[in-house]
Amino acid sequence: MRDGRPYPDHGFSTRDWAMIPPRQIRLDTLTTTKRELALDALLADDSTFYGDLFPHAVQWHGEMYLEDGVHRALRAALQQRNVIHVRVLDLDALMLADQDVAADVR
Repeated sequence: MRDGRPYPDHGFSTRDWAMIPPRQIRLDTLTTTKRELALDALLADDSTFYGDLFPHAVQWHGEMYLEDGVHRALRAALQQRNVIHVRVLDLDALMLADQDVAADVR
């Protein structure tokens, strides 16, 4: 568990996240970026009513950080599930692609 994001701001909007297909991720590979958990959100039946059905994670320097969806991940763990479907933004790959583009421009 961390308190805050160790990676740079990615600027992704809700619409941008929706373009990333969800994939299965093992719960034990995720590190949360939020220190506090709201019990009412954990117990709510409609906690994803206005949001994305899938949690959001960011891959940065080989680590997977759970940016949004800690309540869904905890519910999955309490249900004895080892994996959840997550939308993963791979910042490692994006930064590498940006470096390649910058090198091509020179």
